[in-house]
Amino acid sequence: MRGVVAILLDTFPFRLMALAHIASAIVAFGPVLVYPILRREGANDALATVHMRLVFPALVVLWVLGMGLAGMSEDAYKMSQLWLALSLVTWAVLMVVSWTMIRPAITDTSEVATKRFSAGIGITHLGLTVGLVLMIWKPGL
Repeated sequence: MRGVVAILLDTFPFRLMALAHIASAIVAFGPVLVYPILRREGANDALATVHMRLVFPALVVLWVLGMGLAGMSEDAYKMSQLWLALSLVTWAVLMVVSWTMIRPAITDTSEVATKRFSAGIGITHLGLTVGLVLMIWKPGL
């Protein structure tokens, strides 16, 4: 099956969309890796701007491109496959975490907000790891 998938997905448009998908993941998760440092430095306003103008939109683009890749795969990838379904669930959880835990806590320096922010960042790092495992090994394919 993997040989057939490789042949079906060896087109320039598919590879271009896959490259954009990977780039959007880097844009969505790269800055989050330095959020704790920026917060310690007191760059909360810059952090809020980066989160809402770069990271959050990149998460949306990540989903759009991922669904586009699944659609372009000529039925090689289906939403009924475990890796793709779990990837979508992981993405949805990360969107909720980003919107409800990280975003409101960025500019709030209270102890509760700091704990919420830290938990949100930790969940995001875990979600990135889960997503990478799913994308690389594709369980259920």
